[in-house]
Amino acid sequence: MDTDIMEFIDYMNSERKASRNTLVSYERDLHQMAEYMYGRGIADVSKVTKTALNSYILFLEKSGKAASTVSRVMASMRAFFHYELRESRIRKDPTELLKTPRVEKKIPSILTVEEVESLLEQPGDSTPKELRDKAMLELLYATGLRVSELVGLLVDDVNLPIGFVTCRDGYKQRTVPFGRTAKQALDRYLNHSRELLVKDRDTPYLFVNCSGSPMSRQGFWKIIKHYGEKAGIDTEITPHTLRHSFAAHLIGGGADLQAVQTMLGHSDMTTTQAYVGYIKAQDPIRKAYREAHPRK
Repeated sequence: MDTDIMEFIDYMNSERKASRNTLVSYERDLHQMAEYMYGRGIADVSKVTKTALNSYILFLEKSGKAASTVSRVMASMRAFFHYELRESRIRKDPTELLKTPRVEKKIPSILTVEEVESLLEQPGDSTPKELRDKAMLELLYATGLRVSELVGLLVDDVNLPIGFVTCRDGYKQRTVPFGRTAKQALDRYLNHSRELLVKDRDTPYLFVNCSGSPMSRQGFWKIIKHYGEKAGIDTEITPHTLRHSFAAHLIGGGADLQAVQTMLGHSDMTTTQAYVGYIKAQDPIRKAYREAHPRK
């Protein structure tokens, strides 16, 4: 079964151009499924039945796995067995009638405009590190990039005169615009900070740490957490919080939903539509505030 799985991963990589994160998820989910099947004497893909898969799903649920995790595992299995059927290695797809657990969509953690402004005001402008931090925070809120996309940016991915960045997720890439404030922060970082941080190293990456190495996701998570605490924001802030806030504030300001979907790189519109629920939930609160607060 392991050989079939690796051939499927290779197919998703070379033919379907799946992102690296998707490939990692598929490989992990499918090898864990195979390990469960081996433990029950099922070593061949053609011997895997709907009953066996239902048993595995029940095992995951009893192990305390979240509905979202089980749903992702089932998506991995469906893709794999669909591929096996296409390759004529099985006669019937055992995932065909499996029921996906209902996943309750949670409203993402979103900062108010005022909280974002306070956060972005925290980095100073007296050290190379502060100029870098300012540029990273401003660019993240201006574009809604994923943190992996942000730290993966190369210097050549940024077009300062026109004001856009090109980011990549596996074989997919998209271009996202950014405004004047982010442009100014990036300009100051590139002209007065980056060279001092890079020192004698030769790296194409846009953002580097104090040792001159590419910034890591964990490193930037610590940065944003530090400035969140400095700003006195009670909400736990992660890089994804700014991505959520970027989307919600754009939609709240009247931006076209499809344009926001494109900027975020969502393959499914329903993911983008989750922010609409947040905006609608906030409207009555904002209305009451404007009508009643003495300092509205």
